[in-house]
Amino acid sequence: MPLDWSPFVDFIHRYNRPLLMTHIRPDADGLGAQLALHDALTAIGKTPRVAIASKLLPRYEFLDPKRAVIEDFRPAAFTDCDCVVVLDTGTWNQLGDFAKWLQASPLPRAVVDHHRTQDDLGGLQMVDVTAEATGRLGYEIIRALGAPLSASAAHHLFMAVATDTGWFRHPNATAATFALCSELVAAGARPTELYEQLYEAATLARFKLTAVALQKLTVLAGSKVAYTEIALTDYGATGSVPGDTEDLINYPRSVEGVEIALVFIEQQDGGTKVSFRSRAADVSKLAEQFGGGGHKLASGARVMGKLAEVRDKVLAAAVAALG
Repeated sequence: MPLDWSPFVDFIHRYNRPLLMTHIRPDADGLGAQLALHDALTAIGKTPRVAIASKLLPRYEFLDPKRAVIEDFRPAAFTDCDCVVVLDTGTWNQLGDFAKWLQASPLPRAVVDHHRTQDDLGGLQMVDVTAEATGRLGYEIIRALGAPLSASAAHHLFMAVATDTGWFRHPNATAATFALCSELVAAGARPTELYEQLYEAATLARFKLTAVALQKLTVLAGSKVAYTEIALTDYGATGSVPGDTEDLINYPRSVEGVEIALVFIEQQDGGTKVSFRSRAADVSKLAEQFGGGGHKLASGARVMGKLAEVRDKVLAAAVAALG
């Protein structure tokens, strides 16, 4: 059942210069929701700004090649904003350095998200865990505001919904998902263009990094758990960048009989990023054991510790979770 958006509509109408933020390492859902809302809020007379607190991954540069809308977050550059809308996350650890700024800021804020794991960010919470993507929530906001759904906004929302459902392969893609996407296409979304940009425009370096991940692919617990890992040295060896690790989780998840899939990625700060996927087990609870969270079938965590050390601890917990 859709959320009652009236509190959020009242919130937006009280302010004129909202800062639209999403999680670090922004994906197509968070970015799509940001860009669609930027378009709609501009159309109703607001002056929104879109910012990200980490690098824009190369695969998403096509969304704003001149960076006319998407800005890198710098505290001193956003003093003119009068409220904050956080999209596609509700946890402090997913906000990076922006979290410190937000914690110290007196600005009113609202969270729009579909993940189960939530912190109290100190403002209005608009969370619908039944939504397949934050893109759907962005669509509902635009309709609740009575704002126009432009071709550009529809295009970005389609990207958000399509990618967060694995291009309609995952269980969260329902009849309602296809009905929404039909409306978005009718409004101007261009699915073929999006698919080509997102999935058929990989660099050679990205393919080489994928080959490394496949070479390291390992199963255990009677092939119920599959994992791979990327070390910092793998980037130099392949000419790739950290953003090229996106979607690697699909390979261990695709191994026959696997119930829990994981990818471990060594970080520059000495920590390890962990991606969790499942077909039935609740990996959000598993991720929460390590300070992360997310959806039942798709979650993540960032754990301080060397890759091998973190890998062994998380794998032991994954095996235990399967009983």
